[in-house]
Amino acid sequence: MQDDAAARDDADEPAAEGEAAARRDDDGRREAEGRREAEGRREADARRDAAEEASAFSHPPVDPDVTAAYGDHPDQVIDFYAPREPDPAVLAPLVVVLHGGAWRAPYDRRHITPFADFLARRGFAVANVEYRRGGPDPEPQGGPIPAQGGPVAPGPAGRVAAPPATGAIAGRWPDTFDDIAAALDALPALVRERLPQADPRRVVVAGHSAGGHLALWAAARHLLPADAPWHTDRPAPLRGVVALAPIADFQVAEKLDVCAGAARQLLGGETHFAERLPYADPARLLPTGIATTLVQGRTDIIVPQAVAEAYADAAAKAGEVVGLTLLEDVGHFPLIDPAADACAVVAEEIAQLAW
Repeated sequence: MQDDAAARDDADEPAAEGEAAARRDDDGRREAEGRREAEGRREADARRDAAEEASAFSHPPVDPDVTAAYGDHPDQVIDFYAPREPDPAVLAPLVVVLHGGAWRAPYDRRHITPFADFLARRGFAVANVEYRRGGPDPEPQGGPIPAQGGPVAPGPAGRVAAPPATGAIAGRWPDTFDDIAAALDALPALVRERLPQADPRRVVVAGHSAGGHLALWAAARHLLPADAPWHTDRPAPLRGVVALAPIADFQVAEKLDVCAGAARQLLGGETHFAERLPYADPARLLPTGIATTLVQGRTDIIVPQAVAEAYADAAAKAGEVVGLTLLEDVGHFPLIDPAADACAVVAEEIAQLAW
């Protein structure tokens, strides 16, 4: 009997090994298929993002009605756009626009001028703020910067052209923050002087990407540590903030390597990142007490949805409700593209806070 059992065991071993090998083959095929599908999705996402970026930068830049300086540096200026069809009996709400571009010098305010004009044609007065950004990286690391939009010169037929992705660091500490604080502080007087059609009592700050971070930060200056030079004694007199695909949580952005480590660079590198977070990270500066809405494309591969969700979660834990509008089949750039439906959604979100 023992011999019979041993014989059966010997006979079963090849079959068991064959089954195990077949399972391994199946697992291998599934893993390979999963990798191919994931790679296909990444390639499709990249193609979609490139098409969205091309559309956003296909519009001719729009010159402002007037430009005013809020400091002595050439970048310390604000472009003003008057509402295109103003109601003489009613002052228009003012939208302060803070452009994106990972706080890097090649990406200036000119790329967002079609969006500023789009808002002006919707009846808003607009202030498009420039600020100091990071310059060339003396020791570029990690390869070229992902294109995030922002012109250095008009392209063919006067259209805005995205600059080449060359090495540049993100932001200038503390200059970038100095400028946003100074611009917002100077704005009421400049508006009364240069844009009389605007109502300085009805102000919404709208920022895209890195500018979305700056918008959230500007609304939270009263929550900064007392030793911060930008600290204010009371909340800014804003109707609200609309942050578009914002870099809103620096620690999550770092984990995801958003814009090639831009948040870390903005704060001066790895050695200063942790100590400067309380002075710069909007997710640490809550609750603001100011109405805030985030608008985020679900298919954004530049600043992923997880970053906005982390900020909204942090706000909820701090006892503040922050609106989060998620747009299906929308990436990073349609939010500021006048030709995209998403841009109309953004204008409506602004209108809900401004009027």
